[in-house]
Amino acid sequence: MGVTNRLACYSDPADHYSHRVRIVLAEKGVGAEIISVEQGRFPPRLLEVNPYASLPTLVDRDLALYESTVVMEYLEERYPHPPLMPVYPVARGNTRLLVHRIQRDWCSLVDLILDSRSKEPARVQARKELRESLTGVSPLFADKPFFLSEELSLVDCCLLPILWRLPVLGIELPKPAKPLLDYMDRLFAREGFKASLSALERDMR
Repeated sequence: MGVTNRLACYSDPADHYSHRVRIVLAEKGVGAEIISVEQGRFPPRLLEVNPYASLPTLVDRDLALYESTVVMEYLEERYPHPPLMPVYPVARGNTRLLVHRIQRDWCSLVDLILDSRSKEPARVQARKELRESLTGVSPLFADKPFFLSEELSLVDCCLLPILWRLPVLGIELPKPAKPLLDYMDRLFAREGFKASLSALERDMR
């Protein structure tokens, strides 16, 4: 049973930052109205509540939040079950740091590849870096069912949208990345993940 409330999420159906918030909502079974917004075609209500008109934007009654990591942490505190952050401060700090590192190391490359203004040589280099980096961390996925964790966390919610988009990014992982490929198969099969996908995202694979 989903939680019923007046929660609305303005979301770009193709964007990986919006996707991570939809994963959190789906995994927590929170019944939010997902309002799909194409870049550049912002509804007046979104412009009213978010001065940057950025996506995703979460509206919970009188509160409007933007910046995907802020939204994810709010949802974690507002709907604590099932938890997507560990209990202890040290572990929580590590989780936040991993989210930051994904943002800095991988999301920056994804954004460069997907940006229509990027020059082709820069794209080629970014693809190579992302593929090598993901292949390099692949052994970390061998020991635990989730990324460095026994439980699904916000780290997975940030990572899965990138991994789902690898075909669109023009990246194929090599056979030595088997632990990461196995992780992808397992997590893409989750009901919460499947429920998070927009129609546009389903067509990516």
